[in-house]
Amino acid sequence: MKAGTMKNEITYTTPVIQKAVFPIAGLGSRFLPVTKATPKEMLPVVDKPLIQYAVEEAYASGIRQMIFVTGRTKRAVEDHFDTAYELETELERAGKHELLALARSIAPSDMTCVYVRQHRALGLGHAILCARPLIGEEPFAVILADDFMVSEHPVLAQMVAHFEQFGCSVVAVAEVPPSEVNKYGMVEGRHHVSGALELDHVVEKPAVGQTHSTTAIVGRYVLTPSIFKYLALIASSQTKGEIQLTDAILQSLQSESVHALAFEGKRYDCGSKLGMLQATVDIGMQHADVGLQFASWLDKRHLGT
Repeated sequence: MKAGTMKNEITYTTPVIQKAVFPIAGLGSRFLPVTKATPKEMLPVVDKPLIQYAVEEAYASGIRQMIFVTGRTKRAVEDHFDTAYELETELERAGKHELLALARSIAPSDMTCVYVRQHRALGLGHAILCARPLIGEEPFAVILADDFMVSEHPVLAQMVAHFEQFGCSVVAVAEVPPSEVNKYGMVEGRHHVSGALELDHVVEKPAVGQTHSTTAIVGRYVLTPSIFKYLALIASSQTKGEIQLTDAILQSLQSESVHALAFEGKRYDCGSKLGMLQATVDIGMQHADVGLQFASWLDKRHLGT
């Protein structure tokens, strides 16, 4: 990651966060029928799958070990980040060197991809527990690929910078309409000197009217390894149901600080069809190859010509 400075003057260089976890074992049922045979994370925004955007964000934030928590229907993700010998051979033989370089750039030589199975759909907290043997006692990042983030400085890099300065877990947050609080983990807290919130409370998907907060956790976490202790306690005390990461974060507040960072950038909820369409249109209009033509076509449609 190139050295840089956020607008609040937090400086970051090489991050201490070297591992990112990508929980991708979900079934993607909101996108049926396409997700019957295609992983949701492989759905494209123009010409890149969601998971590639997420990995590129982690890589741009200085992270080099990508840990994918997968299910049995996610082989396409593994193939995407693997070497495609036949494709590369044909591109090289045809002299298509730009396309060859593009294919090889998907997985840079200094990046490692590791895969671990989540055998049962027991929630985000359980997915993170599956990665525990690969994380050890290091702080780490978690990225939900269907929360697609676009920003001048990678959102995860902003969070890593905050972690490096204050040394506590950090969650990314954004404001949501009161009618949508039942879709998110909602947070409450006090303003910290950094501009972030120091959390007092977090609740997973409260009923509308159950909380006054409209500040929601959205798809990015930087966590200390102590989170595993709380996740394991929840897992040992539950006989059924999902293991929620928000419950572990709530328990951790008894002994350590957790900050909620309102990041600089734009988020698209690509776990929904509307968000996916919005991201596709916006990124399509900015695309180096087709952006101008696509924007012109949209203008003509808007004018009815």
